[in-house]
This record gives sequence, C-alpha cells and structure tokens, in this order.
Amino acid sequence: MAHIKRKYIDSHWLVFIFQGAIALLFGCLTLFTSDSTSAGLVPVIGIFLLALAIVEFANSIYRSYNRQGWAVSTAVAVFDALFGVLLLFMINEGMTWHLVLIAAYTLLRGIFELVIGFRTTVDPTDRFIWCLCGLCGLLFGIVIFNSGHLANVDFVRFFGAYMMILGVSSLIYSIHNREQQREDRIARSEAAHKAKVSQKSKNSKK
Repeated sequence: MAHIKRKYIDSHWLVFIFQGAIALLFGCLTLFTSDSTSAGLVPVIGIFLLALAIVEFANSIYRSYNRQGWAVSTAVAVFDALFGVLLLFMINEGMTWHLVLIAAYTLLRGIFELVIGFRTTVDPTDRFIWCLCGLCGLLFGIVIFNSGHLANVDFVRFFGAYMMILGVSSLIYSIHNREQQREDRIARSEAAHKAKVSQKSKNSKK
C-alpha cells in the first residue's frame, strides 16, 4: 500500500480538537482567575504547555507510524515541553522571568504559525486560520513583553486571551480539516475505482 507524506497541517483532525479544547480550558481559567500573583498561575501554564506537548508527541507517533513525516510535530512537542519545564522550574524566580518566558513562547509560536500559513498551504481557509493565529501570537507576545508595568497577573491574562483565540481557531480548523480529509478519501477512492475499471477495459480488449 502506498503512503502519502502529508504536511503538518494535514495531521489528524483530532489533534487540533484536543489542542483547541486544552487551549480554551486554559484560556478560561486564566482570564477569569482570582489569583493576584503570577506565582500561582505559572505552574498551571507549565502544566498546560506539557499537555500540549503530549498531544504533539502522540501526533508525532501517529504520523511516524503512518509514514507521513514526524519531524515538525516532534519539534513542536519539544518546543512546548521545553517552555513548560522551564516555567515549572522557575516558579520562584520572580515575575520578570515568568513574563519573559511567556512572551518568548507566544512570539515564537506566532512566527511558527505564520510560516505554516504562508509556506505549507494554498488553501485560503487554511492560510487565513494559521496566519490569524500567527499574527495574534506576534501581537500578544509584544503586548505581554511590554506589560511588566501593569498588575501582576495582567500578562497572564493576555496570554490566556491568546490561548482563547488559538483554541477557537484550532476547533474551527479541525472541522475544516476533517472535511478536507473526507473529500480526499472520496477522491482517492474514485481515482482507484476509475483505474480499476480502466485496467479491466484494457484486459478485455486483449
């Protein structure tokens, strides 16, 4: 059986469902928190990033098993896990470290999403969703980096707002991606059927 090497954006739609659900849950938690300091929320952010890393590692294993290319999903998983572990290890390092790490994560993720949007798809819906997330990542990353003069948890709430946008976008993309995969299966099935009919026709003429 031939295997099709699919791009990262063509990962199984359930990957984006899980990512969206985790991001939405975290976004709600941080936006409506009653904590007055970042120290109480940083462990939650670290655990959230590790949860995203677990989803990406599972995606990497799935893609490797189906010979679809696992490098990008593994890199994303390591990226999420790295920042999650750093935040957990720097719980007591002060708000400045927390702010810088979260701002850096948001900016770098925004850049990654923009690259994905512009370089790996020509589908206008795909490109719009990924570029929207990328632009929001850049915007919120800059806002977070420059929010040190505000109240302690404001930069965490900015990050939560970004996660809400990412969560909703991931859920919308998962629905669109599922429909694309369904259409792809139908097209491949029809192509295989036509090839089979054509082969039978050739054989009958011999």
